[in-house]
Amino acid sequence: MIEARGLTKRYRGKTAVDDISFTIRPGQVTGFLGPNGAGKSTSMRLMVGLDRPSAGTVTVNGERYADAPAPLAEVGVLLDAKGVHPGRSARSHLRALAATHRIPDQRVTEVLEQTGLSSVAHRRVGGFSLGMGQRLGIAAALLGDPRVLILDEPVNGLDPDGVLWVRQLLRHLASEGRTVLLSSHLMSEMAQTADHVIVLGRGKVVADAPIGEFTATGRAERVTVRSPQAARFASVLMQARPNVALEPLGDEGFTAQGVSSAEIGDLAAMHGVSLHELTPIRASLEDAYLELTRGEVEYAAPQAR
Repeated sequence: MIEARGLTKRYRGKTAVDDISFTIRPGQVTGFLGPNGAGKSTSMRLMVGLDRPSAGTVTVNGERYADAPAPLAEVGVLLDAKGVHPGRSARSHLRALAATHRIPDQRVTEVLEQTGLSSVAHRRVGGFSLGMGQRLGIAAALLGDPRVLILDEPVNGLDPDGVLWVRQLLRHLASEGRTVLLSSHLMSEMAQTADHVIVLGRGKVVADAPIGEFTATGRAERVTVRSPQAARFASVLMQARPNVALEPLGDEGFTAQGVSSAEIGDLAAMHGVSLHELTPIRASLEDAYLELTRGEVEYAAPQAR
């Protein structure tokens, strides 16, 4: 379990993390979201003692990470997969880490196999692809068989098979009762992996909820409607439901917001309209996230015209 209470970090007058409190519980994957500059990386650095808080506390399994007698057995961390000497092999890198905790070589072999790196274990890390470097970072995080995992963008550079592997791995680790914190900008992957989300914006917690509850805060359900009589039916729908919002989808369809698919189906039957498609579109994690953080983006590019 990771607990933050009143956690604050200031750098030269700039507040990166502003009095945040949250609990990241075992047995689930918690997604850590937020725009660039929101304070995610700073928060994770504070969790593992790479920065000292200006105020407040953050503990891992009830104690400061720096006070843990065997840190690798408490927390597995992937913050920067490039933080490896390029002249070392994957095996020698892991063996050096293992030596700090008297972890046997057999465990090094196990995590190399688990991450698919056995065949390149003796190659120098400087020749690794981005995806192979990510796998090595995950292997290092797993080395101590930790109770807590903190992973920042672990699927960056991985192919689809690798992305699926990470998703299944994290869900398996959570099912064993471990605490898993996952930071990523890939909303589609987060939606399939996380059970709970914590969202930061400008250094503050702006959401902390189960993922289903969080997505329910997004924009109202929309419905895709396709019909050879789309134009006429759109007029009928607007007359029957003046508050409905319609967006055209070419000549044979539109999306409707503010009316249910059942109501649309009943109205079509009443007016003898043939429907070729009637599909509810529920709010996605990305929809809810973008709506929530629209005013929290610190580094925003101008919109294309």
